[in-house]
Amino acid sequence: MKRIILMCAVLLSAATQLLAGEPISLKDITKGEFAAKRISGINPLSGTAEYAQISSDGKKIVKYSFKTGKETGVIFDLDNVRGEKPESFTGYQISSDGQYLLIQTDVRPVYRRSFTADFYVYSVRDKMLKRLSAGGPQQIPTFSPDSRHIAFVRNNNIFITDGTTERQVTHDGEFNKVINGIPDWVYEEEFGFNNALAWSADGKSLSWIRFDESAVKTFSLQSYKGASPVRSQYEVYPGEYSYKYPKAGEDNSKVSVWSYRLADGRTVQYQVPLDADGYIPRVKTAEGSDGIIIYTMNRHQDELNLYKANPATGACSLVIRESVPKYVKEEVVEGISILKDYILLPSDRDGHMHLYLYGRDGKLLRQLEKGDYDVTAFYGYDEKTGNVYFQAAKESPMQREVYVADKNGRVRRLSPASGWNNANFSGDFRYFLNSWSDRNHPYVYTLYDNQGKAVREVLNNDELVQKLGKYGLTGKDFFRFRTSEGVELNGWMVKPADFDASRKYPVIMFQYSGPGSQQVVDSWNVGSMGNGGMFDYYLAQKGFIVVCVDGRGTGARGADFEKCTYLRLGDLESKDQVETAIWLGSLPYVDAKRIGMWGWSFGGFNTLMSLSEGRAVFKAGVAVAPPTNWRYYDTVYTERYMRTPQENPDGYAINPIERAGKQSGRLLLCHGIADDNVHPQNVFEYSEALVQADKDFKENLYVNRNHSIHGGNTRNHLLRQISEWFIENL
Repeated sequence: MKRIILMCAVLLSAATQLLAGEPISLKDITKGEFAAKRISGINPLSGTAEYAQISSDGKKIVKYSFKTGKETGVIFDLDNVRGEKPESFTGYQISSDGQYLLIQTDVRPVYRRSFTADFYVYSVRDKMLKRLSAGGPQQIPTFSPDSRHIAFVRNNNIFITDGTTERQVTHDGEFNKVINGIPDWVYEEEFGFNNALAWSADGKSLSWIRFDESAVKTFSLQSYKGASPVRSQYEVYPGEYSYKYPKAGEDNSKVSVWSYRLADGRTVQYQVPLDADGYIPRVKTAEGSDGIIIYTMNRHQDELNLYKANPATGACSLVIRESVPKYVKEEVVEGISILKDYILLPSDRDGHMHLYLYGRDGKLLRQLEKGDYDVTAFYGYDEKTGNVYFQAAKESPMQREVYVADKNGRVRRLSPASGWNNANFSGDFRYFLNSWSDRNHPYVYTLYDNQGKAVREVLNNDELVQKLGKYGLTGKDFFRFRTSEGVELNGWMVKPADFDASRKYPVIMFQYSGPGSQQVVDSWNVGSMGNGGMFDYYLAQKGFIVVCVDGRGTGARGADFEKCTYLRLGDLESKDQVETAIWLGSLPYVDAKRIGMWGWSFGGFNTLMSLSEGRAVFKAGVAVAPPTNWRYYDTVYTERYMRTPQENPDGYAINPIERAGKQSGRLLLCHGIADDNVHPQNVFEYSEALVQADKDFKENLYVNRNHSIHGGNTRNHLLRQISEWFIENL
C-alpha cells in the first residue's frame, strides 16, 4: 500500500510540474542562474555630472557622463603606468584634488566590513605607481584633505606617509589588547563602520579612536581541515581563533580619542565627556574647520551627542544632543552628514524618521520635511540651492520613492513608478541613476534629471524576465489581516502554479522579524533568499503555499510600531507569527494542521520562540543560525533593545532555552561552527536544553562556516535540508 501511495504521489507531482513550468533547481538558485543584472561601482565625482567606474577587466578606472553614459576619459590605466604593476585591482580612492589615487589589490577579509589589502599610490601627473608601504598589508588608507599625506593602519597601529617618508604614529597596538584607528568587532558589526580615523580639514592633524579591549572577555572558535577550501594545517588537530567579543552585560572596550600634529609629532587626548561605559561610534572631519566632530552615546543608547573638538588642545564643546525614548536607532548614527556650513541629522523624535538641519553651532534651523512616513535614506544636501534629496516610504511601508524637499519645505516626488526606488545622484545633483523593481519584476535602471524627467534607460532585465517565463512563476500577492489583539499586519503569499481553491495546501511561513527590519516589501529583493524569491517559488513548485508577514517591531511604520518590542525581544514578535498561522488556518484552501515556519538569525530566534509560544500551531520548523539567549549576544545590539541582563532579567528570560519544554513541532537546527556573529554556543546550549526537556530534533552543523553559511556546495546543501524537512514533515 505504501508503495502504491508513493507511486501515485510521484505521478501527481509530475503532472503538477507540467502545469507549473520547468522545474527550478536548487543548484541553479545557489549558482546564481537567476541573479538579476545590477549596476555597481558607480562613484560620482564631486561637483560634476560625471562618475568613475572600474572596467570589467579590472585594469582601468574610466570616467563617464551621467547624462549620456558615454566615456569622457580614463583616470587610470594599469597598462599605461610607470613603476610597479599588479595584475589587476578591485578598488580605489581619489584624492580631493584629483591628483592622486589609491589602488587596492589582494583583499583579505577580516570581519563583515574590515579587510587588509596591498595598496598602491598613483600620481596622475607623472603616471607613477608605487606601493603605499613596504611593511606589509594595510587597512583603511585615508587621504588627508590637502592630498599631501595618507594615514593607514597596520597591526592595530597608525602610520602616516607622504609618499616618501613613513612615520609610525602609535606604538601600543596589539591584537586582542589595543586597537588604533579601526573599530573593534562589536563597533564594526553594530555601529556599521570600519574606519575610525579623521583628518582635520586643513590636513595638519590626524585624529583617531583608540580601543582598549584588554578587559573584554575572549571568545574562541575552532577551525578544522574542512573542504572548499581545505585547511591542511588543521588536518589532525583543530586550530583556534580567539577574539574579543563583549556579550550583553559584560565589559566593552574602553574608548578614547586622540590627535597627532604633523608639524611636531605632538599627541593630545581629547577631553570629550563620556560615561565610563559609554560609546564613541564616530569621529569625523569638520569641513571648513581645523577641528573635528566626535560622536558619543551612553550605554543605553538613548542619547547621542556631537562634540566640536580642537586637535591642538583636546578641548571639546557640545554641539548637538539627540535624546529620544527607548533608543536612538543605528540609522541615525550612520545618517548624520557633516557639511561645510551645516549638520544634517535624521531623527524619529516626532514618531517618524525625518531630516533636521542644524547650523555648525548646533542651532536647529529647520525640519527639512515632515509627515506620517519614515525617511529611509539620505542622498545629499545641495548647499547652493537648499534642496535635500532623500528616499522615503511615503506611499506605503512596503514601497520606496525618491524625493526632493526645497528650502521652503515643499516635497516633490522624483521617481514615477510604484515599487522600490533607490537613487545614486551625480556630484552636482543634476542627475540621478534610479534603480526600480517591484516584487514581481527585476531591476530597471533609468537616468533622471533632478526635476524627475527621464533622460534614458540604462539597463533592464528583459532577458531574465523571458528566462523566468518558462518556470511558471505565479508572482507574490500582498495581503493584510488583523490579529486577535487588533494589530494590522502586512504580508505576501506565493501559491503553486496549479492552485485550486477547493484544495487544502500546506503552508511554509518565512520571516526575519528583527527590530526595524522588513521582509514584506515591493522589491525584487523580496523573498527568503533574495533573487526574486526563487527559493520560495521552488517550494511552491513542491506544492506549498509560502507566506511572509512582518510583525510588530519591523520597520517603516513609525517609532511606536518599531519600538514596541523594547525590553522584551521575541514576545510580541512570536505572538504575531502564531496569530498569522491561526489566520492562515482559517482560510478555506489552507490545511491548518500542516503549517511550518523558518528563519535565519533573528528569524531563527523567532522561529524557536514561535514554536514554543504555547499555542501549538506549527507542525515543523527550521531555525538557521539562531540566537537562543540574548545573554550570549553582543552588548551594542542586545542592550540597544534590552538594556543589560542585570537591569532587565525578566526580559532576558524570554528566550528559546527557557521555553524548551514548550517546543512543539518537528525541529531542524542549522548552524555554522565558525560563526563569529551568532556563536555556535547558542545552538549547543539550546540543543542541550531540548535533550533535557526530552524533545526530539535534528541538528546540522557546518564546518568552518560563518553566519552566512556558504562556500563550496554548502548553501545548496543547506537549502536542500530546509526544503526536504518541510516535504517530509508537512
